[in-house]
Amino acid sequence: MPQAAPLPKGFLADSLNRIQPSLTIAITQKERDLKAAGRETIGLAAGEPDFDTPENIKEAAIAAIRAGKTKYPPVEGIPELRAAIARKFKRENGLDYTASQCFVAPGGKAIIFNALMATLNPGDEVIVPAPYWVSYPDIVMLAGAKPVIVQTQIAQGFRLTPEALERAITPRTKWLIFNQPSNPSGACYAREQLKALTNVLERHPNVWILTDDMYEHLVFGGFRFSTVAEVAPHLYERTVTMNGVSKAYAMTGWRIGYCGAPEPLVKAMAKLQSQATTSASSISQWASVEALNGPQDFVPKFQAAFEERRDLVVSMLNQAKGIECSKPEGAFYVYPSVAGLVGRKAPSGKVISTDEDFATELLEAEGVAVVHGAAFGLSPFFRVSYATSNQALEDACHRIQRFCGNLR
Repeated sequence: MPQAAPLPKGFLADSLNRIQPSLTIAITQKERDLKAAGRETIGLAAGEPDFDTPENIKEAAIAAIRAGKTKYPPVEGIPELRAAIARKFKRENGLDYTASQCFVAPGGKAIIFNALMATLNPGDEVIVPAPYWVSYPDIVMLAGAKPVIVQTQIAQGFRLTPEALERAITPRTKWLIFNQPSNPSGACYAREQLKALTNVLERHPNVWILTDDMYEHLVFGGFRFSTVAEVAPHLYERTVTMNGVSKAYAMTGWRIGYCGAPEPLVKAMAKLQSQATTSASSISQWASVEALNGPQDFVPKFQAAFEERRDLVVSMLNQAKGIECSKPEGAFYVYPSVAGLVGRKAPSGKVISTDEDFATELLEAEGVAVVHGAAFGLSPFFRVSYATSNQALEDACHRIQRFCGNLR
């Protein structure tokens, strides 16, 4: 096959130069390529539950297909799902959203994309606490605005402080993107910690808040999740409360995200989506109606399994030389520090100068795929997704211990 010719100079949009491909997806693909080449690998990079979608949800999708519910759905989402979302917000978060204030998109990422692309202009600023999910700053930059990265500290549980938030706000600030439980750190905010942040935001009426609550149900040790508009009703009119079915319901591939927001913003997001994806899949939407309305008894089972895995991984990583791993309260990630390994030499002869060096050498030497902290805006750390079996996690952690023990 002849080699493809390069695209003409200037053919690609300048806006593409402002963003990077998703590093979590890239590292997951690299691990898959190594496995396809015959290497024995363990992937701890992808943020995807290993559980199967519950049977009642799958059956609802099959029933929808058999009933012919396969036509174009409304841009904003089918009425039945928007009503289910409104009931979910009231039942679980104490929030009063009407169905017309609820919006459905093909994934949580599409909710964030639509909200930011519909509102940002050049010169606008968006506060993004670090470590952050890899897509936040890139979507902001694609919209032509500036991400203002506010770094957090391991000593403070990777939580944004009111003082740091206050310092980051300027007259140009339009949004704060606020994610908890956090991807990648697993950090959660108790109600009083959240209230301290909302007190700051109430003094700055120019700042809107986009809350990414995707991991809401995956919290441990009796932690009680609260969302921004629940804690601070005065912020309701400038808050987008985003969630989805991907994580708690093991429905990543179904691609359904949703939000509650002021109706004028919902209409603006729908206008944008009407010229992009048009809508989320009709079949996935009917499955999501069942997910939100149906039995929730499997959620505590998922929680218990993830909590057991968290404890296993934290214990084993803290036994690895040079690694410090705090115990998060939610999601299915840990974010260990490799500060104690910087400057050491791998068996290959490579000096570990950065967390990317650590992740690269770990994959090459031991076949364990993790994501380096620089991808999430805070070094020197790496992210482990423990959304896989206990056996795979034990094997991976033993390999990490061995790799760290072999550094000189």
